[in-house]
Amino acid sequence: MLSIALSELVQIFRNRLVLVTSLVMPAAVSAFFIYQHEVFAALGSLGYIAAVVMFTIGAFGLYTTTVTTLASRRQNLFLKRLRSTASGDTAILSGLLLPITVISLVQVAVIMTVLAMVTGEPANIVLLAAAVLSMVIMMLGLGLATAGVTNSPEHAQVTTLPVSLGTIAVVSWVGITGTEELTLLKRLLPGGSATELAVNAWNGGVPVTDSLILLVPTLSWVIVAVALASRIFRWEPRR
Repeated sequence: MLSIALSELVQIFRNRLVLVTSLVMPAAVSAFFIYQHEVFAALGSLGYIAAVVMFTIGAFGLYTTTVTTLASRRQNLFLKRLRSTASGDTAILSGLLLPITVISLVQVAVIMTVLAMVTGEPANIVLLAAAVLSMVIMMLGLGLATAGVTNSPEHAQVTTLPVSLGTIAVVSWVGITGTEELTLLKRLLPGGSATELAVNAWNGGVPVTDSLILLVPTLSWVIVAVALASRIFRWEPRR
């Protein structure tokens, strides 16, 4: 697995398009939100900024790169060749996705640290870490499912748009308006409960037990995504 991961890390830094989409663009957008933190805090809250930054990296970095990577490796038959080795399916997928997952986690950690230095520390760092991890797992699961219906890296530019833009829209809706109204709907939408969890973790004022319940909808999306991926994910191009 580690040899696959190291090889994939090299490929990420060689591919300018992936480098821009997974590193530069999410970092630039996050920097803008932090620079204009007073405006966005007035619109929503500091917790909203933390949530939208977290999902910007997750949606446009982790998720899109996951789909693009798997579609590309399938197209050039690399996935097929890997399956002929001693590595199991789980080890192959873990090795391919480990580099971008680690990069995304480091990005989130750095951006959150900068936000905390500028605006003040979050109320509950452990709860915030739980929100980040649940978001990462959900976006990986959705990435695996989307890769199953993506024929090529170019096709990924189309297939990733609904989830990428949809999750950011949900984050903004929940982060700005809260969950006092349409509570169930907002929490069940992809990213909704993770957004509320991040907002609670940063702003405080909500009991930890009430916030931990918000992990359930996010992890439910993971189960749904993995179930879909197990049915539609392909290791070879369609003939």
